[in-house]
Amino acid sequence: MGGGVAGGELAGAVSAAGALGTVGMMAPPAFASALAQAHRRAPGRPVAANLLAPFIRRAHIRACVEHDVSLVVLHGGMPSRWLHRLREQGVPVFVTVGTARAARRALAGGADGLVVQGSEAGGHLLGVEPLQDALPQVLAVAEGTPVLAAGGVADATDVRRLLDAGAAAAVAGTRFLLTEESAAHDEYKRRVMAAQETLSTMLFGFGWPLRHRVIPNSATERWCRVNELGPPVVRLANRFSAPLGRAVPLDMLGKLVAHQRPGLPLLTPALPLTGMPEHTIDSAALYAGETVNRLNDVIPARQAVARLTPG
Repeated sequence: MGGGVAGGELAGAVSAAGALGTVGMMAPPAFASALAQAHRRAPGRPVAANLLAPFIRRAHIRACVEHDVSLVVLHGGMPSRWLHRLREQGVPVFVTVGTARAARRALAGGADGLVVQGSEAGGHLLGVEPLQDALPQVLAVAEGTPVLAAGGVADATDVRRLLDAGAAAAVAGTRFLLTEESAAHDEYKRRVMAAQETLSTMLFGFGWPLRHRVIPNSATERWCRVNELGPPVVRLANRFSAPLGRAVPLDMLGKLVAHQRPGLPLLTPALPLTGMPEHTIDSAALYAGETVNRLNDVIPARQAVARLTPG
């Protein structure tokens, strides 16, 4: 989970508990610091990193190599220069895909493995079909290449079902959003626990015009009543804003969220973190997957890992 939610404290706690903790994308100095913190919390355990393709900088790649990352997952694209740079340094690279066609491209481009994302996943959506439909299609293309499965993972029953279906591992997001170590704003966590539904929207696409699965807030209630994707003019503006998003430093995008308002539909993909003003909750992307109606508590990350572990 990017934007600072999955920092060193959360990733380290997950790895220390026996799973593969993953540091999410953030500005390069904070990213490097989080990787170091994760290793301090989980000495001798593997730590992964998730990089959002449009925003990767050379410093992110350097941090992954210097901090001995065991796996990098690319999301939202597959920039070949960064993929090959990491592989040259001995770092395995997986690519997130939503379709069999995207899986073929990723494997042809040199990916060591795949993360297939179902449409029920929270956050930045590449998935277009439910995971139960997308997983077998991607497995058929992978022909033995490791495939991890993401979307709709709330407990050990979900993990066992995915493993039995052929996935090499399961990926969970919303369960770890609702942990003590997650840096998500407390009110954000409270609203996720209270949510009864999610929506797939492009409203929060200023700077990165992807679909996002979120829970409702004042911004979505105002702008997504007619079409949950958002008004066509907003989606068009977001599409033209993509070059700006790639040019603006990641830490600046995070600061912009404090100035967003529900009534002005220029909304970035940034999400509300601990310490941000509470008013950001109603104008920021409240990412969550369709598991929200099955998750109702904030627990330590080690307990989340235990609940997800079959047997």
